[in-house]
Amino acid sequence: MTTLQDQLDEITANTRNLVQAERLAVSERSVEELFATGIEERILPVGALAPEFELHDAAGRLVRSQDMLALGPLVIKFLRGRWCPYCVTELEAWRDLYGTIRERGALMVAIGPQTERQNDFMADQHGLPFPVLCDPGCELAEKFGLATTVPEYMREYYMSILINIPFVNGESSWKLPLPATYVLDRAGRVLFAEAYADFRVRPEPEEALASLTASLR
Repeated sequence: MTTLQDQLDEITANTRNLVQAERLAVSERSVEELFATGIEERILPVGALAPEFELHDAAGRLVRSQDMLALGPLVIKFLRGRWCPYCVTELEAWRDLYGTIRERGALMVAIGPQTERQNDFMADQHGLPFPVLCDPGCELAEKFGLATTVPEYMREYYMSILINIPFVNGESSWKLPLPATYVLDRAGRVLFAEAYADFRVRPEPEEALASLTASLR
């Protein structure tokens, strides 16, 4: 069986075959520097009470965390943007498991800093059945301990490969979240929390779903 990480590793391998070594080194440097900050150790942990939020979905409707938690546990997937092949591959994996999530009485949302219009494009292109919410300037991601600011040399790198993050996000802060997976129980308590400084590494959805199953026993 092909795991999510197998699929992500294939993207990495293809990138290494296609991209010049000096360009790859820029990305590697940013990952190493971000890891060195210790940000992974400071994310909102299991057992914590998650902050409440009100964010707009791709159609501009206001979505409240309290309304969703009133219906069941909640899976939250923080993403960088539709320009990130790792993020869209991960969201497609969750899309394919959405029936299982609903069978277990839970809901799911994806949250990222890109504009509602970009979220709408992404949801439509990848057939996402769950809401994709806009977190301008990574304000909610900040509360989860996930917000980072892209360093100057990476800004130049992204622009050189036509990834215009200020345009995609509709503001100029150059903030991105760590890709992260959270599962909350109906009280808003964190059952599962995983985030990595290396954007190429993601937890398997089944690991998060196991925490959901355990909470229902």
